[in-house]
Amino acid sequence: MLASSLLITGGALAGGLVSGLTGFGTGLTALPIWLLALPPALASPLVIICSVVSQLQTLPSIWHAIDLRRSAPFIAGGLLGVPAGVIALPYVSPRLFEGGLGVILVTLCTVLLLNGHYRLPRANRYADGLIGLGGGLLGGIAGLSGPLPTLWAGLQGWDKDERRAVFQSFNLTILAVALVSQVLSGYVTAQVMSLAWQALPGTLAGAWAGRRLYRRINLVVFNRIVLLTLLAAGANMMIRVL
Repeated sequence: MLASSLLITGGALAGGLVSGLTGFGTGLTALPIWLLALPPALASPLVIICSVVSQLQTLPSIWHAIDLRRSAPFIAGGLLGVPAGVIALPYVSPRLFEGGLGVILVTLCTVLLLNGHYRLPRANRYADGLIGLGGGLLGGIAGLSGPLPTLWAGLQGWDKDERRAVFQSFNLTILAVALVSQVLSGYVTAQVMSLAWQALPGTLAGAWAGRRLYRRINLVVFNRIVLLTLLAAGANMMIRVL
């Protein structure tokens, strides 16, 4: 019992720290830890609850950089992609999906870490919408809405506030829709809420610490932290499949 409580609190603290620092990553960080103590049916809604709370806590610090015109195509595409991903879920092999996404993340992040100055030509709003659609699809299939928009924002050459404003507003919207869907579907049970009350102090403390660190780092360091976070997540997916 004590070990399970420590895993839940430790996972919440780690997830909150990464989310506060980068604007995403609660699930990527906390879920592998929580699955050591909880079944997926409890861990999944717990990730979404803590992710939404963490995003809401750090949102005021990035609100000044949010440009709804820039974020709108990502969000619109994501909202279309989530139900499509949910519909596709029964037909997708979880191991193949996770392994494939892991290979893509490890490959792209390694290339970008070795060549940190590479940038794509500025895309139009339709391309942003397609990236949002892809993020929504991945979110509907496996709750992984963040990696694709995060990588895309990094390749556009925006500063760290602009990047974070895009993928944090996108992730918060998609996660809020996912939370409502899980509540209506009956996945957020009394047991999940009990676990949430246990995890949320760690989430809030971690997000607070991460937000303070975010203010102290420059763009180059921020880029590396984001890419290393995604690289570690991709490597973890590949290891779990193997």
